[in-house]
Amino acid sequence: MSVALLSLIGFAAWTLALAAVVVSYRTLLVLSGKHPANSWTRGSAIPSPALITRMEHAHLNCIENLPVFAVVVLVAVAMNQAAVIAVLAPWVLAARLAQSLTHLVGVSHWLVFVRASFYTVQVALMFWMMIQLAVA
Repeated sequence: MSVALLSLIGFAAWTLALAAVVVSYRTLLVLSGKHPANSWTRGSAIPSPALITRMEHAHLNCIENLPVFAVVVLVAVAMNQAAVIAVLAPWVLAARLAQSLTHLVGVSHWLVFVRASFYTVQVALMFWMMIQLAVA
């Protein structure tokens, strides 16, 4: 399996891991009888702990970018050019993990700046991979 595909799988696994933690937290509250199962509808007034809210937001950030990364990696594989993006794909995953972990730490001015920087790195890398594929 190519490094690019492993990076894509890692990105997807991280996205699912974030969701799994949130779902586990909610499931424990439902099973303990603290909240009804339908208490987490969109726009619910039931507050979540700050960490869980940040985890939900980090998950949504992953969902926003996973399809773009998937297209780049899968197009590279379809073109038999996965080696062209092999060096950069793991860095996209690393920047994603760093962005998510920074998000989980907090939302201060400086943490948001750091998080945005990691996001910018991801976007720049994906653009660079697309350019490399276009000229390959």
